[in-house]
Amino acid sequence: MRARRTVALLIAFAAIGSVFLRAGQQGSGQTPSPFPLSYPIRERGTSITGAYEGWFTDADGSIRILVGYYNRNQKQELDIPPGPNNRIEPGGPDQGQPTHFQTSRQWGVFTIKVPKDFGDKKLTWTIVANGFTNTITMHTRKDWLVEPFLDAASKNTPPVLKFKADGPSFTGPPSIIAASYAASVGQPLELTTWASDEGAKVNVEPSAGGRGRGGATGVFSPLIESWSKFRGPGDVTFSQARPTLDRANGGKATTTATFSAPGDYILRVQANDSSGEGGGGFQCCWTNAHVAVSVKAASSSK
Repeated sequence: MRARRTVALLIAFAAIGSVFLRAGQQGSGQTPSPFPLSYPIRERGTSITGAYEGWFTDADGSIRILVGYYNRNQKQELDIPPGPNNRIEPGGPDQGQPTHFQTSRQWGVFTIKVPKDFGDKKLTWTIVANGFTNTITMHTRKDWLVEPFLDAASKNTPPVLKFKADGPSFTGPPSIIAASYAASVGQPLELTTWASDEGAKVNVEPSAGGRGRGGATGVFSPLIESWSKFRGPGDVTFSQARPTLDRANGGKATTTATFSAPGDYILRVQANDSSGEGGGGFQCCWTNAHVAVSVKAASSSK
């Protein structure tokens, strides 16, 4: 099963530029490239491609499609609102996808809930960035089933996030808004989380830190938390995009977010254990959570 999933995920990454991708360069007078992976990685001016990670059954029995993206711009983050240039079809254009795109590969940043009888239906996600149009296909074929809540080989599970010390826990891919806040333009909003991770439980060699995973082995389990903008009309500045976790205080971590414009925002907080970004290609084990922030205009001084 693991070997088959490895092959499937390698195919998935390649599929960003082949079977599941349409691409062209609009308005440039160039012939659309038959090999979208040949799109260059540049500081600015190149493409963004959605990345279909797979599908899974959530705790409530619903079926969710797990999706990330790849921004080939090394220094250009883009904001693309839902619509012709950022659309999921059918049923869209807006199905909860990001409107702010960070640089590089971002794994499992959102999910799409589909009916249990979705069958052989398909969804497509089209992103137009810097004149490049890329479309991926999403489905629920059996060989694309992923297990984001448990690594079958090591029994590793995703980190646990809380937004109140005694509040509900969130783990694995995002499915709901985990917390809601109110803020004002230009005024730092304090964001506090509590993060923990049990680590892998079997097939793990003890070590003195480093990539040790903890759990039953008693080895230290590294845990990294990061904040980013997911949606919103203005810029968001974090005092620490990667805040320090206080393990002696339940994994407490605090940062602030400052907003440049009023409106409704969604922020993403990601927690990674030693399995790393994308779970080393196996879609486990990391946690993404979304929080909503309603930002009002700064009060005018008299």
